[in-house]
Amino acid sequence: MALGYEYHGRHAACSCVYFIPPSRSTYNNLINACGSSGNWKEALNVCKKMTDNGVGPDLVTHNIMLSAFKSGAQYSKALSYFELMKGTHIRPDTTTHNIVIHCLVKLQQYDKAIDIFNSMKEKKSECHPDVVTYTSIIHLYSMCGKTENCEAAFSMMLAEGLKPNIISYNALLGAYAARGMDNEALLVFDKIKQNGFRPDIVSYTSLLNAYGRSRKPQKAREIFKMIKRNNLKPNIVSYNALIDAYGSNGLLEDAIEILREMEQDKIHPNVVSICTLLAACGRCCQKVKIDTVLSAAQMRGIKLNTAAYNSAIGSYINMGEYDKAIDLYKSMSKKNIKYDSVTYTILISGCCKMSKYGEALSFKEEMTHLKIPMSKEVYSSVLCAYSKQGQIIEAESTFNLMKSSGCNPDVVTYTAMLDAYNAAEKWEKAYALFEEMEANGTKLDTIACAALMNAFNRGGQPERVLSLAQSMREKEIPLSDTIFFEMVSACSLLHDWKTAVDVIKYMEPSLPVISSGCLNLFLNSLGKSGKIETMLKLFFKMLTSGAEVNFNTYSILLKNLLSSGNWRKYLEVLQWMEDAGIHPSNEMYRDISSFSKCCGAENAAVIKERLESLQRKPADHISASESHLS
Repeated sequence: MALGYEYHGRHAACSCVYFIPPSRSTYNNLINACGSSGNWKEALNVCKKMTDNGVGPDLVTHNIMLSAFKSGAQYSKALSYFELMKGTHIRPDTTTHNIVIHCLVKLQQYDKAIDIFNSMKEKKSECHPDVVTYTSIIHLYSMCGKTENCEAAFSMMLAEGLKPNIISYNALLGAYAARGMDNEALLVFDKIKQNGFRPDIVSYTSLLNAYGRSRKPQKAREIFKMIKRNNLKPNIVSYNALIDAYGSNGLLEDAIEILREMEQDKIHPNVVSICTLLAACGRCCQKVKIDTVLSAAQMRGIKLNTAAYNSAIGSYINMGEYDKAIDLYKSMSKKNIKYDSVTYTILISGCCKMSKYGEALSFKEEMTHLKIPMSKEVYSSVLCAYSKQGQIIEAESTFNLMKSSGCNPDVVTYTAMLDAYNAAEKWEKAYALFEEMEANGTKLDTIACAALMNAFNRGGQPERVLSLAQSMREKEIPLSDTIFFEMVSACSLLHDWKTAVDVIKYMEPSLPVISSGCLNLFLNSLGKSGKIETMLKLFFKMLTSGAEVNFNTYSILLKNLLSSGNWRKYLEVLQWMEDAGIHPSNEMYRDISSFSKCCGAENAAVIKERLESLQRKPADHISASESHLS
């Protein structure tokens, strides 16, 4: 590529050659031409030649070069170039920072992007955030699932006197859509029109997606029809969003019909369409449909990528079709499809859910061998597998490796390790880990607290259970039936029936949703401790609240009433069972008959008479029903 030009005079004797060196502006235009066409390598070569020829780059040059890297999806190179730029006397401007923020978001380096945004706000005179900056930040928070921050960034942009453009509105609309917040998405959609903009295909597709994710597929279809009515052409993203709207709501046949509709509109389904359908198959438990979708992809010449295989493997595992999932996994290597972190996350977590812990650990070894980074979910599943197999040392080693590799444990990972210590009956280590969670600022949840409570009870530390329960109430962490179960167990171990009565008060609002197993345990604990009156009070609260009362519930009442010698209440409870349509067992009748032998002749006669009356009732009910039928 020649730069400059020559001039040859008419006479050889005075022939002269003039070379006019390119100016900085010429170089910048050439770099821009290369970069905007996606040829970032050539843009970089011209930039180097520019420097070699003594024409130093200016701010415009640097921004054009950064933009070339961005256009060529060379985000890491853009950041390296930015670091070199900071070593020069040229100060970055808003455009520079906007490109860098974009690249950081693409690389999921969200904290660094936020740091740059904050530094721009602090140095407004030098580098003021503009609409592009705020739009990138809204998009960043959307990707992190922080919808409140998206709203705050949008409000901040308005407060700065900046006028949002259609891209800004779409970024906020997309954030709401991703969370299925259809009402909020519709408000933004209306604001687009109110502020003089015409919603584009991105706006409509986001609103469609919002309805799909909020389980309103018919509303999503209405938006799709609106796209066509407003003279916009649905694109592949719109169709895929509609497929997802039906598929994610269990309407698999409708989702497949959209695939055919796409083809009629001369839009060819892509691998995302197939992935969406495969994921829907897994949710709808349609094993046959998975095979059909895979065949449909093959017939249409759609080459499945790693994401598609992951969707199919995950769908098979969701339905318990482990062998089919493994066959598909093995076929990936034959077709030169690379495994990724998601592949192993699906396989390892799936194996743990199916209690195939040995297989889970084998996949972990493969993952390590292939040098694929482990995600937090994989670490959690591996810890679970080690725990179930009693390999506490391996679990500890894996947990420490996770922290040393820079992958910070979350509440799920911590809970998996708590379970491991619990299984190994090491409550001291479980407690130390819990304290580490609090020190690290990890937000505690009900499941983690339940795991620690179980470790305390198994380790003979019931008083710590009640102390933790008090702490949960102070921190407003919800109390589940598992928590109540552990609290009841702790009260029973401590024979602390005063606290047990307080637990009943805490349980009362939640009685209808607490498992019958937990409530039955509580009834039995109270009965065994001789707190018959308290046991019956809890039973009456269960009845009035609509909580589940089953055969086991009555069996526990009867057993404890018999132990306390309260035969009159025993007979009364048998009557309650009959009235509830739950027939007592023969053993229950035999138990009270045996008891009558040692309670005096007069009482024995009363018991006998009442028993005969109760035992006749089922027959009487049958006779009445038969009479009605005849």
